[in-house]
Amino acid sequence: MLLAAARSDVIRRAVSATPLTRPVVDRFVAGERLDQSLTAVRELAGAGLAVTLDHLGEDVTDKAQVVRARDAYLALLEALRAEGLGERAELSLKLSAFGLRLPGGGEEFAHRAVEPVVAAAAEAGTMVTLDMEDHTAVDGTLTVLGALRGRFPRTGVAVQSYLYRTEDDCRALAATGCRVRLVKGAYREPASVAHQDRRQVDLAYVRALRILLTGGGYPMIATHDPRLIAIAEELARRLERAPDSYEFQMLYGIRTEEQLRLARAGHLMRVYVPYGTDWYGYFMRRLAERPANLGFFARSLLTRG
Repeated sequence: MLLAAARSDVIRRAVSATPLTRPVVDRFVAGERLDQSLTAVRELAGAGLAVTLDHLGEDVTDKAQVVRARDAYLALLEALRAEGLGERAELSLKLSAFGLRLPGGGEEFAHRAVEPVVAAAAEAGTMVTLDMEDHTAVDGTLTVLGALRGRFPRTGVAVQSYLYRTEDDCRALAATGCRVRLVKGAYREPASVAHQDRRQVDLAYVRALRILLTGGGYPMIATHDPRLIAIAEELARRLERAPDSYEFQMLYGIRTEEQLRLARAGHLMRVYVPYGTDWYGYFMRRLAERPANLGFFARSLLTRG
């Protein structure tokens, strides 16, 4: 229900117009403005954590929106350069915000639109990871990734363990030495392309994780699940992975004590920090992922009400 609501304009307007929503959203979103996101980066960096910044936006419908997305990321990179935060903060972005779904050659258009951002990131001493969206965007995202990595080999990509195809994708990406963020998946997918049972999603995550850790790439282990974190730590130990050859990632506002524990244990721990005015879809997917998030939201609304 929540994943369906994430694509509903009617519910979007209702939730966005509710004053009680804002304080709850602030737990998961660093703010709507660039300066607010930089404040979050400074605080996290001061605690020994790395960051990946996502200027929220997706599924654009015209080229003017693509230009705005590109310019927002370029402004972010300029701010990171001025703050000297390039070594602690990378970028994450969705290609549908850069025109991937526009009719008539979306892949080529998205590549041209996003390349200046990837180039500016390299100049600023940082890098970009392409977020993965629903299964209809996977082929296009991987095509653009391949084109970008020809000039910018540090460009990364996210893959989702609940898709049946992901283990094969991990084999291909690990063989090329790519930076790969492994997540469970947060979109509503049909049974024809994705596991529906949570246990099967977890088992698929472990299989994909093993492929990445035994390969030649750079795994980015993105999970809040304590079982999967423990499995990843043990696999990395058994495979004698150097501490700088992989990292853990978690979302802003979720399991903050575990983030600090992993950093203190010597792991590179990167926090996914979203910001921007287009927070609704991201926020609803976070509620759908874990009942605890939904419970937190409901309790906050009742308390503030």
